[in-house]
Amino acid sequence: MSPAVEPDDLARPEFLPDPALSRAEMESLQREIASTATFADDHGLTPAAVAIDDPADLTEGLPDARQETLPGTGRSADDPDAPVVVGIDQAFLTPDDGEDRAVSAAVAIRDGAVIEYASAVTPLSIPYVPGLLAFREGEPMLAALDALSAEPDLLVCDGSGRIHFREAGVATHVGVLLDVPSVGVAKSLLCGAPDEPTDERPAGWRTPIRADESVTTAVASGDASADSDVSADSDAAGTANTDAPVIGHAFQSRQYPNSRRVNPLYVSPGHRVSPATAVELVEALCAGYKLPEPTRIADAYADVAKRDAA
Repeated sequence: MSPAVEPDDLARPEFLPDPALSRAEMESLQREIASTATFADDHGLTPAAVAIDDPADLTEGLPDARQETLPGTGRSADDPDAPVVVGIDQAFLTPDDGEDRAVSAAVAIRDGAVIEYASAVTPLSIPYVPGLLAFREGEPMLAALDALSAEPDLLVCDGSGRIHFREAGVATHVGVLLDVPSVGVAKSLLCGAPDEPTDERPAGWRTPIRADESVTTAVASGDASADSDVSADSDAAGTANTDAPVIGHAFQSRQYPNSRRVNPLYVSPGHRVSPATAVELVEALCAGYKLPEPTRIADAYADVAKRDAA
């Protein structure tokens, strides 16, 4: 098993996910995290700075990590000042493998190349509960990030950020704990409503996701988020109230030209990133596949780490 994360290593240790809390206590902590999080741009990142043009070929295994690109190693290739983007994903071991455990995988990428892999195996203390993912998987994710030598400039998490019942999904929770810019990339919509229907959209299409009545913190605060891509005529059935705050975007990262059956991603800010910038960063990190490269490679690495841990 991987060692527990030291609270002193965290920017906000009071928000460490504690699976021993009651559900009401967990939800209360999430409201505090949401009020602490910054859903506006507080970073020096640009889409061009993080862009990945060529996807990794995973058919023959994981790409080699260019360890010589880590700080202090005297590397001469690529751009040593390029931002480090870390993707994180997880796989799970079941009682058939001994006990319920999470295998968290972190992949650090700089200037389009993997520079480091790190993983952690930690016990799972509670079952999956929608909206409380961070209390099940947050500490395993932190353990993998703690094992990295590279310092992330941006975290890309497999899961939601502000698109969450209390605006505190796992990408927000982890981002606030570390005080690192973060975005969440989910494959399904947890809550909120899109300005436009999302079916059968072409690659590159996006639409805002706005808070609905299930997003209790936004409703309670009366927040009104100004976003540059507000739609003025989204009153069809099943679409959003355009006076509600934008909490993320549906983004069609990939689509088949003759059979539009690829579903969109749901991209939301985690911490220190605005909704509009979050989707622009994720678009820049996609290199022809549905998932952005950091989490696509992290997903493959999680499977490798799971086999090694079984």
